[in-house]
Amino acid sequence: MELFGRRAETAALDRLLDRATDRAGSGLVLWGEPGIGKTALLEYAVGAASDATVLRCRGTRMEAGLAFAALHELLWPVLDRLETLAAPQAAALRGALGMSRDPANRFLIGAAVLSLLSGLARERPVLVVVDDAQWVDEASALCLGFVARRVATEPVAVLLTGHEDPTSGPWEGLPALEIGGLADEDARQLLTAIAPGIDATLADRTVQAAGGNPLALHELPTLDRETDGEATLPASGHPVPVGPRLRRAFCARAEALKPSTRALLLLAAAEGRGDRHVVHRAGAAWGIDTSAWDEALRSGLLHASGTRLEFRHPLIPAAIYDGSPFAERQAVHQALAAALPRDATMQRASHLAAAADEPDEDVAALLEHAAEECLRRSAGPMAASALRRAAELSPEPADATRRLAAAARAAWHAGNAEAARQLVEDAERLSGVLPVVRLSGGLRGILEFAHGMPERAHHYLTCDMAAVPETRRAVELGTVAVRAAWSAGRSDLQQEALQRVRAVDTAADSAVSGLMPVLRNWWSCYDVTGEVTPMARDLASDVVGRLGTVAWELLPPVPLVQAWGIDGGLLDVLRVQAAQLRRRHELTALALVLAQIAVLDTAAGRWGAAEMAAAEGLRLAEEVEADHLATQSRGGLGLLAAARGEHRAVEEQTNRMLQVSVPRGVRALSASAYWIRGRAALFDGRPQEALSDLLCLVEPGHEAAHTTFALLAAPDTVEAAVQVGSSDVVGFQVAMVQEWAQRTGATWARTAGHRLRALVEGGSAAEASFRAALDVAGAGAQPFEYARTRLLYGEWLRRARRRADASTQLAAAAETFARLGADPLRMRALREQALTDRRAAPLVVDPPTAAGLTAQELRVARLAADRLTNREIAAQLLISPRTVGHHLANVYPKLGITSRTELARIDLDGDLRLS
Repeated sequence: MELFGRRAETAALDRLLDRATDRAGSGLVLWGEPGIGKTALLEYAVGAASDATVLRCRGTRMEAGLAFAALHELLWPVLDRLETLAAPQAAALRGALGMSRDPANRFLIGAAVLSLLSGLARERPVLVVVDDAQWVDEASALCLGFVARRVATEPVAVLLTGHEDPTSGPWEGLPALEIGGLADEDARQLLTAIAPGIDATLADRTVQAAGGNPLALHELPTLDRETDGEATLPASGHPVPVGPRLRRAFCARAEALKPSTRALLLLAAAEGRGDRHVVHRAGAAWGIDTSAWDEALRSGLLHASGTRLEFRHPLIPAAIYDGSPFAERQAVHQALAAALPRDATMQRASHLAAAADEPDEDVAALLEHAAEECLRRSAGPMAASALRRAAELSPEPADATRRLAAAARAAWHAGNAEAARQLVEDAERLSGVLPVVRLSGGLRGILEFAHGMPERAHHYLTCDMAAVPETRRAVELGTVAVRAAWSAGRSDLQQEALQRVRAVDTAADSAVSGLMPVLRNWWSCYDVTGEVTPMARDLASDVVGRLGTVAWELLPPVPLVQAWGIDGGLLDVLRVQAAQLRRRHELTALALVLAQIAVLDTAAGRWGAAEMAAAEGLRLAEEVEADHLATQSRGGLGLLAAARGEHRAVEEQTNRMLQVSVPRGVRALSASAYWIRGRAALFDGRPQEALSDLLCLVEPGHEAAHTTFALLAAPDTVEAAVQVGSSDVVGFQVAMVQEWAQRTGATWARTAGHRLRALVEGGSAAEASFRAALDVAGAGAQPFEYARTRLLYGEWLRRARRRADASTQLAAAAETFARLGADPLRMRALREQALTDRRAAPLVVDPPTAAGLTAQELRVARLAADRLTNREIAAQLLISPRTVGHHLANVYPKLGITSRTELARIDLDGDLRLS
């Protein structure tokens, strides 16, 4: 039938298909209320894509909890193409589709589907059609969202429909088009096409009641003829909500059928998966014969294709099911449960649970067993839902509490911290706090820590260590409590937690007993007061290596590992942890680990990998609505932005970090934000601003005061202080780094100690310190910091008039900064290098020299035009303020101006004409 009033929508679909044909694929979500015409637009797109391979599936409420159900339907026609995929991808996809026992790795599955579609698209364009995406199971939805966001260079179009605006969830980021109701004139044309010769009065009342909904326009005239009309189609007033009227319309259609046919429709509606064999077996027990099937199919409400059943519109099964008495629904679910094979545990349990109207331990136990199977398949959300329903059906409060606690842990591992928190609270209301602590393994403290409430988390965790039955879990809770205290910057709480960890009796658990010396040495060697117990580097490295075999909760925070200088070992451990968490689909923990990987990759000079890890961690954290974890990923992105000179990104990321961390008292994150701001200002040539931010890290009582970050930021603090002449700051900072280097032998601290001493020393002693910094074994493993040392050394050599040596250091520094993308320091190195060889200067500054400015005068003029003071310019160029004034006195007459105000209006990067 012709589409009325959909010119804009069909044009959008035509553009989507045309772009895909031109290898500019994309996704599009059509969304709007049920019956608004989304499916008709899908059919239009399928018809318009006559030269494309069309793959389609439809979400159903009953299968919404079955992992990869929609993906199975979508790919069924092309399963023979699995052999064309790389072996790991093919194995993962077979596991997801139930074709093997391979683990269902979500990320490999997404890559496999993308590869499969790309292979198909090499032969002809591909159109992926997903109807009723709001009911697609979570696993399939995440996979399809992954694919739709990555087909920009493929002849692939992904078209989805749903009820809600896809501003969040699996379709987030995809283009969306809201499908609204038809205008009255278009609605009247459609109605006339549906019911030729319809009475004008009835047509007006139908258009008014339908509110532009095409499905209502199809159904309401029939309803009016089958009822008295006046009760359902008001003659005046505003359009009424379409949903209830359509349900009544569909129910009226069903009421016209014989009882056995209505029973068949109810069975199909309750089954929800479209399995014709199951419905047939259940119906046979009710005496539903061939005539009932024939009538149901003739009615147009139900269609059959092979072994699949499908209602003409999703509102039909909803209306039939909701409009049936509970007793009938109860009997239907019992019949369906009996018709299912014994190994369909979850489906049987779901039907029996839907039929239960009072506590039933047998059904609750079956649900619990089904949930255990889901957990083995990493289907956490489904397991949590089953366990919650099992708790509702549990006759005994103790059983209900146990199942609620298990549901909370399943929800937590699935990344739904808010659901986990609610389940813990429900269990506590039922049986009190301590039983839930024991059953959940102290989950309440972990939830508070993940939420970013470190002091409250510390309180719960230290209290709950004695309540959990497992020794290993007690150690894990205690270790997280130490970490929570560290996050809060509370040395007193950290010492308290350390004492509790030491007091755990691990003699009965050999695995934990062997781990305890490692944990005790690790956490005992450092506290936030700065007191350090020496620990040999081989033992320190062993700490990290041994932790690679345990839960993520036992891993130390990355800044602390960096302070010890053993971050290389931790990076390997974190990568293993990330792979395990991906396999288990534990999104919350994965977001945390990715944020830490990003920081370590940044330090190691793998900035591209760091950005990918931080961005993925941020996306996952936002998906599970964990703003505290999102803040940690923002720290990684901010660290990169500071080095790249991306001022707006630095401001955005640090502002959002502080909005979360300051109210919750997470000083570690607040300190990270201030450090990022300080580095950004320092690299941008604003040392006074940098020093102001960096000194907050050592200011007692400040929201960003944190000893670990103060130590790590000391090299930046000293450099800024030297540039602005704040000698009172320098001594303490240098001593702090040198003392740490002596106690730990950390490579970064030894390198920084030499570099900082060079900055404050003069004469030949400075050169010896610079050389010592560059010669520290392993210093090159952090290329950005190594290049910073070379830059400072090169600047010192230039001032000592050793131009050839200076050029060597500066060129090497500039090459590293260019490779990393650290533009501010790259430009600084190039400016310094130009000054070492004045013959090279015109190559860098051709246009300005045409106006008669020397290379150094141009540098001074540019900085003055940016409103830097003479002292700030002197600090950045490593000359005296008096020399700056001398250069400006030469610049003004050469440019024909008399003030800085006029200087700011000159384009010093172009032809030196007034802008």
